[in-house]
Amino acid sequence: MNFDFKEEELIIKPYKNDESIYVRLQRGLFYNIRKYSGAFMMLLFVLIPWIPYKGEQAILLDVANQQFRIFAITFFPQDLTVLAALFMVGAFALFFFTTWLGRVWCGFMCPQTIWMFLYIWVEEKIEGNRNQRIRGDKQELDSAKFRKKTLKHAAWLLISFLTATTFMSYFIPVKTLYLELFTLEWSALVYFWVGFFTLCTYGNAGWLREKMCIYMCPYSRFQSAMFDKNTLLVAYDKARGENRGMRKRKDDHKAKGLGDCVDCNLCVEVCPVGIDIRNGLQYECISCAACIDACDQTMERFNYPKGLISFTSENALIGKKASIFRPKIAAYAMLTLTMFVLMGFFIATRTPIEASILRDRNVLYRTTFDGSIENSYQLKLTNKLQQTERFLLIIDGEEPITMSLTKPVTAEALEMVVVPFTLTAPPELLPEGVSSLNITITSLDSDQVNITKEVKFYAG
Repeated sequence: MNFDFKEEELIIKPYKNDESIYVRLQRGLFYNIRKYSGAFMMLLFVLIPWIPYKGEQAILLDVANQQFRIFAITFFPQDLTVLAALFMVGAFALFFFTTWLGRVWCGFMCPQTIWMFLYIWVEEKIEGNRNQRIRGDKQELDSAKFRKKTLKHAAWLLISFLTATTFMSYFIPVKTLYLELFTLEWSALVYFWVGFFTLCTYGNAGWLREKMCIYMCPYSRFQSAMFDKNTLLVAYDKARGENRGMRKRKDDHKAKGLGDCVDCNLCVEVCPVGIDIRNGLQYECISCAACIDACDQTMERFNYPKGLISFTSENALIGKKASIFRPKIAAYAMLTLTMFVLMGFFIATRTPIEASILRDRNVLYRTTFDGSIENSYQLKLTNKLQQTERFLLIIDGEEPITMSLTKPVTAEALEMVVVPFTLTAPPELLPEGVSSLNITITSLDSDQVNITKEVKFYAG
């Protein structure tokens, strides 16, 4: 056998497409949906840290103090069950919508997609449309090209910096963050994280773009496990479009043996990941529907029916009836609802305080000057409420035991207090050995708190 390989055919490329992708911005129905939904998501992202609640920031993820405040509720590390339930709700909701509507999250609501199209829009405003950008990159570097490139990257960096600063306002009180920005009083740690997220945003949306979706995001890899023949996806109607070919508007393409696809290649030029949707379902497709807008525009110009490329399903393409209600969707919907109910149950039943009573491990008990038995304890109490609370400790039962804590324990909002105290009892009124006692912790300022802790009392 004679194997005749050319040298260039033996080169293994690290990426599917090493060439730059020049995206043509395409107006249309789905462009408007993507634009307005993206603008809404960005507006939420910017405004949420500015929402006040009782004089404080309504949503603050205070990592330094290990407190996540969401309006009237503050979560501590002890509340990780709620956080786990929240992640599970998000995961099952994503599975539900993916099975039903395909990758609509990727195409319309994913931050990577929103920022990527924003950067492409800035690029087009400064350097021109797709063809102008291609010609400009092939030209020698001159003053005009240098000015455009500098302005584009400066705009990208400014957007990245504002994005990073906004992101940090979820972890640092927003008023403090911006006040210290304008007075140049940021700490080195804040400068580091803002700089880090600025570079990440600039690199992801400006340079990596489709490589983030294709090579780094795991979602494109496991989406096929959730797809079925009724899942909505962006697809090309091959039976109607083939054979594809160029023609004039007045031509009878049927007589020439041509399908409705005029082979204009616009569906490829508008694709942000650089694929040809006419080659079938591909994991790189993010369902942004830019190719649908481009194809519909071409079909309208040739007076052909729209929908050659559309949101459809595999069954619909072969003429079968698409089923919306199916077991997989019902299962994901039930799991999502179940996890949402469980999360609500955890939030509703969580105690607004965390309390523990620990014995002094150094000494089992002490005998006082009058012969009474004394045990030492330490109260650790965390007030999860967003207001100051006073707590009273009461010994349950009729045993004649006295407590050194005669006054209420005061805990400021979101504060943990540590208070030592002793229990004292006459030796003749308690049996020797170990007795179990219950201590009830009650709030004097709120009806939400009334918990009981069991302690051991040693009497010889």
